[in-house]
Amino acid sequence: LGRGSIPPWSRGYYRTAPFDPRFPNTNQTRNCYQNYLDYYRCLKVLGAKGKDTKPCQWYYRVYKSLCPLSWVRRWDEQRNEGSFAGKI
Repeated sequence: LGRGSIPPWSRGYYRTAPFDPRFPNTNQTRNCYQNYLDYYRCLKVLGAKGKDTKPCQWYYRVYKSLCPLSWVRRWDEQRNEGSFAGKI
């Protein structure tokens, strides 16, 4: 980075999820699942109100950095089939 450059992490871009005090342990399984749910809940609520869903992207980036792809694929399939166990 040169002088005057803004580091990527200061603009809200990150590769890993920030600390979430709701999930203090190193096992981040629940954190992954909760952010997946929160993303789709956010889309549902803001979309129903006709509002911009851009704020939901925070949950998307967090769950994408925490969750294994195989889990996300399975959950997406279950949501599309109507058999997803989570409450969205």
